[in-house]
Amino acid sequence: MDLLVLAAKQMKEKIEFIRLVGNERRVGPTLERVSRHWQGGRERFLFISPHDDDAVVGAGLLIQLAKRENVPVNILIVTDGSMGYCSIEEKDNIAEIRRDETFECYQSLGVPKENIVWVGFPDCQLSLYRGRRAASSDDKAVIEGFTGLQNALTYHLRRIRPTQCFVPTSSDLHPDHRIVHEELIISMFHATGSIWPELGRPLEKTPYIHEIACYCNFPRPPQLQMRTPISMLEKKIDAIAAFRSQKQIEATVNIVKSSGPEEYVRELEFKLYNPREYKHLFEERETMGWL
Repeated sequence: MDLLVLAAKQMKEKIEFIRLVGNERRVGPTLERVSRHWQGGRERFLFISPHDDDAVVGAGLLIQLAKRENVPVNILIVTDGSMGYCSIEEKDNIAEIRRDETFECYQSLGVPKENIVWVGFPDCQLSLYRGRRAASSDDKAVIEGFTGLQNALTYHLRRIRPTQCFVPTSSDLHPDHRIVHEELIISMFHATGSIWPELGRPLEKTPYIHEIACYCNFPRPPQLQMRTPISMLEKKIDAIAAFRSQKQIEATVNIVKSSGPEEYVRELEFKLYNPREYKHLFEERETMGWL
């Protein structure tokens, strides 16, 4: 075989991770090799998907790569999909249709059915479910007598106990994505504390949190690039195509195809306030007078 053809074939079959850490460029064949905080057999990934198709659009390759390294993957879908109908005929049963499509999608990527969970908040109404409140008789997503995103996310974080979480970027135009992003960050804080004990045992350690890009660019550059064989991209595209009811998704599929077998992740820092971070800014310094 011609050496150039062989080299091209090897590149197509190659899996490569590139992480930027300060001025350092880490390159490796696995997530573990380039990770800053890898926890071995304790690793468990949680993808928080405001809508059922967001996780596969932003991280369909990453899900496959995690399964390849035997990392358990959980998909938490926040809304019920009830506003996602593209024909009048599907208006009344679109939630059930999308649920079937969701199982088909993520199971094709190796995610067990029991790891695909709907929280059940009404689609396009997340602004009504910020925070936590005592549930009324007509509320959705009721857990332990309460509803609200912080109630549900705290519960599921304690139940699943992930080491790393992935959520659509805060710069996304869709308000549901921005709301879930905000509510997840404060729920991380709740999940590691002793508040609301009926929602489960507090986490021993705050999970690392990362942004994935679904429909808009990151607010700042990502630090991790993943390159995979074409076959993994094809599997991702087939998984997205499982959402046959979502006619408008074709434009997204075209972008995924044209972008090639690459995905990006941006790490978020979750640091509590510490006054010592700023002390040095106010220390007296010697000044040199003008000659």
